[in-house]
Amino acid sequence: MTALPPSGSRGAVWKWSVCGMLLLASAINYMDRQTLSGLSVRITEEFAMTKTQYGQVEAAFGYSFAAGSVVFGWMADRFAVHRVYAAVLALWSLAGMATGWAQDYSGLLLFRGLLGFFEAGHWPCAVRITRSLLDERQRSMGNGLLQSGATFGAIITPLVLPLLLGAGTVGVAGAWRPPFFWLGGVGLLWLIPWFLMVRSGDLRSGAESVAAAGPSATPFLKVLFSGRMLAVILVVACINTTWQVLRAWLPMFLQKGRGYAEAEALHFNSAFFVAADVGCLAAGALAVALARRGSTPSGARFLVFFGCALLCCGTVAVPWLGRGPWLMAVLLAIAAGALGVFPLYHTFTQDLSEHHQGKITGAAGVAAWILPAQAQLLFGLSADRLGTMDSGLVAAGLLPLLALPPLWYLHRIKTRTPITP
Repeated sequence: MTALPPSGSRGAVWKWSVCGMLLLASAINYMDRQTLSGLSVRITEEFAMTKTQYGQVEAAFGYSFAAGSVVFGWMADRFAVHRVYAAVLALWSLAGMATGWAQDYSGLLLFRGLLGFFEAGHWPCAVRITRSLLDERQRSMGNGLLQSGATFGAIITPLVLPLLLGAGTVGVAGAWRPPFFWLGGVGLLWLIPWFLMVRSGDLRSGAESVAAAGPSATPFLKVLFSGRMLAVILVVACINTTWQVLRAWLPMFLQKGRGYAEAEALHFNSAFFVAADVGCLAAGALAVALARRGSTPSGARFLVFFGCALLCCGTVAVPWLGRGPWLMAVLLAIAAGALGVFPLYHTFTQDLSEHHQGKITGAAGVAAWILPAQAQLLFGLSADRLGTMDSGLVAAGLLPLLALPPLWYLHRIKTRTPITP
């Protein structure tokens, strides 16, 4: 059997096709995740759950995601990344399906915890793959495709949920269960083209990267305790908290906070993720365009990130906006900014180290999910005590501004000194 060429000698069509598969995997990731959010009102009413308890379910997902980030970040660097990736995708798909068998609040906590743990493997593996496939100028766009897949899945989910639920099922006990089975099963089909397209030898493992780098390779602990890594952790903790709060609570906010019907909330939720997807792709493309026009790659990323952070601040207007087109317009602008920051963040992490990429993404994932998990708890508690979700949304939207100083530090370090492998 003839050995396959390494990824560096593969054609551009193959590389971008692999990026397309990563986009689809991100979509599947979010389909499994957003099914609960879209059905949150039905489930919380059937299980007689408070908003605080729903926040605890989202927190269980977040804490498990943090733990999984460490485990799968290490595995992505240690073993064949295409196999690790396939394994975690299959396992999170099964965990998503299992949610449909939850019989009470405790079961919901368990299955969402398992989903979070296995979904955590997606980002260390996927970011490592884009780091391997694409050069520095292309990575913002590649990461934009990767991140936009999340919103692609989130766009589809609210549209297919009414079809999977069936007409006249509002208030029917257990009618929410079939979507978990159907959408969870989609991931298993993804494995077929993945193994046809990517085989052993296509992507260099972390161990091979270390060997190739030789004795000059920077030890992981030195990378982990560097100023750059601290800056990465601060940035992702802020931006992911904003995104996860919006992702988890928007359908309930629209229904319970502004009086929209379930179908109206689901349709707008789809539009929200369309806007987020546009923002994500536009941010990556704009950073590439600015770099081509003379800006440094890191300078271009910072400028686009700043613009996205300003869009997120639109949450300050939410308490003064009732049901209507102005509320919708503001939420769509917030969506574009909230997801647009992510391809820029991922590109900064890819500057730190090649052969430690999985561990870097995993370590950052701990911070990326510990703070959001706690924020979900506080959001639910605040909503129960204050009787409104408005103040929680305002606080979440301001967090990307706090990410600007550490991001500026990353930009300045990148400008002044080269990053060692």
